[in-house]
Amino acid sequence: MRVTQSMLSNSMLTNLSNSYKNLGTYMDQLTTGKKINRPSDDPVVAVKGMDYRSQVLQVEQYKRNTSEVHNWMDNTDDALDQATKALQRIRELTVQASNDTYDETERKNIKEEIEQLKQHLVDIANTKVNDRYIFNGTQTDTPPITDPDNITGFNQSPVNIEVSSGIQIQANVNAENIFGPSSNLFNNIDDLLGALDSDDQSAIQASIDAIDGNINNVLNARADLGARMNRLDLIENRLDSQEISATDMMSKNEDIDYEKVITQLITQESIHRAALSAGSRIIQPTLLDFLR
Repeated sequence: MRVTQSMLSNSMLTNLSNSYKNLGTYMDQLTTGKKINRPSDDPVVAVKGMDYRSQVLQVEQYKRNTSEVHNWMDNTDDALDQATKALQRIRELTVQASNDTYDETERKNIKEEIEQLKQHLVDIANTKVNDRYIFNGTQTDTPPITDPDNITGFNQSPVNIEVSSGIQIQANVNAENIFGPSSNLFNNIDDLLGALDSDDQSAIQASIDAIDGNINNVLNARADLGARMNRLDLIENRLDSQEISATDMMSKNEDIDYEKVITQLITQESIHRAALSAGSRIIQPTLLDFLR
């Protein structure tokens, strides 16, 4: 086969073009830190990257959901803590009022404080967080108590939030068992206020057991809420592990090994310089060069 000067020149130019392409690829990788910059560079890496990125985004969304549940539960627990303290204060005042040494005037003073505590409990039942009522089930835009003297009932639908794939956690508590008519909380307080107003010591004494029952209702709700909060912490720890794992897999699939790419770039630069040097020797002067 006869090898001509044009064949050598064309071959050299083709190889130089490929060398420039390789140099460009390594420079792009160093600039972006990614193995590929377009799906056509490596479709397999691109498809896997989409899958890994989807997993990372999914875990991040679940973590945002857990933060929402945490916020709801923390505010609920704080409100129930305040309710417990208010009921314990009512019980303390009731025990004092049941004492024979207290006269009618002192009992009326106790009545005034209990009336304020009742209003405080109404305010707690109407607790609003992020413009949502947390004690009215899924009807978060409606206050559960609009008239303290006519409480019709609380919405009991659970507020379930997905915190992991196929796992939902109830963020709220059933406030009907705490503040609603079935708990008799406000009825018991109204009976106590009536007994204080009429100076009925036996009725005042009987109110202590009723208030104890209401305190137990709050404590039971807090215990159930605490169990769910502990479970949420475990799920959150698992999400952290999943996020680290998914991010690591995505990084291994997409990110470059800087030391390796820099070595490849330096090697390619040497090859390119050698090719240029060899090419300058291959392309010999022609007759036209001498006629200029």
